Amino acid sequence: MDLKILSDRTRFLESVIVKLGSFPIDFMESMAGIQSSRGTSELHSAAGVLLLLHFRKKRPDEEDQQGDFCFHLIKRSASVAQPGDLSCPGGMLHPHLDGLLRVLLVKGLVPVLKGYPESFIRKENEDPFKTITLFLTNGLRESWEEIGLSPFNVRFLGPLSCHSLILFRRTIFPLVCLVNKEPLYRPNREVDRVVEIPLASFFRDDNYAHYLIDRAGSLKDSDQVSWQFPCFRHQEEGRAPEILWGATFNIILRFLEILFDFKLPEIPSGRVIRRTLHQSYLTGHK
Repeated sequence: MDLKILSDRTRFLESVIVKLGSFPIDFMESMAGIQSSRGTSELHSAAGVLLLLHFRKKRPDEEDQQGDFCFHLIKRSASVAQPGDLSCPGGMLHPHLDGLLRVLLVKGLVPVLKGYPESFIRKENEDPFKTITLFLTNGLRESWEEIGLSPFNVRFLGPLSCHSLILFRRTIFPLVCLVNKEPLYRPNREVDRVVEIPLASFFRDDNYAHYLIDRAGSLKDSDQVSWQFPCFRHQEEGRAPEILWGATFNIILRFLEILFDFKLPEIPSGRVIRRTLHQSYLTGHK
């Protein structure tokens, strides 16, 4: 696999837009399923999230285009559900508010869609375009609230397939975006910090492990007391390792699959990281 494209800003971004724009998405079907759950005991919710890419120049003070792409993820604070997990910024859809704010995007007042071929999301009719831009607005609003990401510093690159959470009745609608200039993040109480992970590190087999989750207390059920998932281990100098797993892990794998036909490498059976989930995982420490 030729990874030189990861150091070529223009070529890589063009490839992302074309490949994501040509890939079938399931936003409409997923939204229809969520709407059909209203008024039932199995009510599902929807959340728009941003998979943020940033191009880190090798020489920030120069105009050349040499550098490397990285993901910007948030580490969830202890005051919210899923504390300590790495995730994409974003959150729950507020249909009326996000519907009103969406006008700023489609009218070009916030230039997030600038340079994106609308033919990719205006395919058969207006419905996919409306749904994609609604969740894009949702993700931008939540990212501003969570980390202070300015929507004027964001460029939309394309949507990814939806992902449903196991422990929550929630469907995630992911949208890939570029953070144009070096951001100055201001995390709120929901976010411990922003974690930067080089995209190239996902092509190193030794970064992958098995994540063995033990379920404690009320998270246990009669059938299963533990789960095992593949995970990604990210190590920063001077910090404890960060473990990427679950929905965000799978969203990034789908992105890599579309872009590079990437397949998860075989993980040695003895490479295991263990964790116990308590009731506070569902609620956070309020």
